[in-house]
Amino acid sequence: MKQFLLTLKRYAPWLSLLLTMDAFSALLLWLSDAKAFETLMGIILLASLILFFATLWVVYLKEQRKRALFQAFLTEPDGVHAEKLLGVVSQQERQQLLLLASILEEQQNQVRDMVAALQDYEEYVEGWVHEAKTPLSLLAMILDNRADQLCPSLLVKLNYVRSQLQQDITQMLYYARLGSSTKDYRFEAVNLSLAWEEVLEDYAPLLEEKQFLLENRLQGETVYTDRRGLEFMLGQILSNSIKYCDKEPKLTISLQHTNTADILILTDNGIGVKGYDLPYIFQKGFTGDAITSGKKATGMGLYLTKKMADDLNLHLEADSQWGNGFSISIRFPKV
Repeated sequence: MKQFLLTLKRYAPWLSLLLTMDAFSALLLWLSDAKAFETLMGIILLASLILFFATLWVVYLKEQRKRALFQAFLTEPDGVHAEKLLGVVSQQERQQLLLLASILEEQQNQVRDMVAALQDYEEYVEGWVHEAKTPLSLLAMILDNRADQLCPSLLVKLNYVRSQLQQDITQMLYYARLGSSTKDYRFEAVNLSLAWEEVLEDYAPLLEEKQFLLENRLQGETVYTDRRGLEFMLGQILSNSIKYCDKEPKLTISLQHTNTADILILTDNGIGVKGYDLPYIFQKGFTGDAITSGKKATGMGLYLTKKMADDLNLHLEADSQWGNGFSISIRFPKV
């Protein structure tokens, strides 16, 4: 109905012209003193309105069909849809349509090439990650089985290298997966304490070297989310705390309950973030004053954490005071 009213509005000047001609005809009938003036005038006016609205209806149906064919052509600009659309347009519109078809075909080919290249990239990264895990697993096995054959200082350094490599490989894998069109998330009830313990195992050498004090206030609560995605987020947050820790580092993890959500909070006593940097910490590549504070940073950890949170429909909030620690919360909507 709305489209019909728009069509009526577009052709309203023709209706005005037709009614003007009717008025002129009425004037001629009145001047000629026709006895059947009123009867003839009514017939002329009615015939004009019927002719106008019949023509308008035919035009409306034709435009509706043209609009539907054009929408189908935009959705899939192949030769079949183009041929159907060419059959209902004017000669002038044909030239414009052929130009549009060539542009859309070129863009569609570019999109196909980009999708194929992206898929190749994802497969290469995932393949490389799985290949890299083999020597990393071998290194872990040697360190676990022959720790007594290595001097303590060398063992600590190798464990540190292992943890750092494992973190970098995991980060690369999730970076590729987060940009993928296909996801393999599995939502279930996840025990927060167990998930946290698994993350701590991966980062144990780094925590030991920094002599981190960990305070776990969790009491076996569960949240509904993807376990691997949550553990990845926790790992990135923990890695961030390790990277920016200060003297006597400490990290506390706790859970708060509200009527609408469960909020997991991780708070450290590190160097923190300056107030003017805080709004940008989740942006890709943002490092703030990390360089001036003597820390090596890529600006990817918290960015990937935010991306994963968005994928899992979780909300992240960060709070910090420069020189007085950093806190980040993950809000889980109640199911």
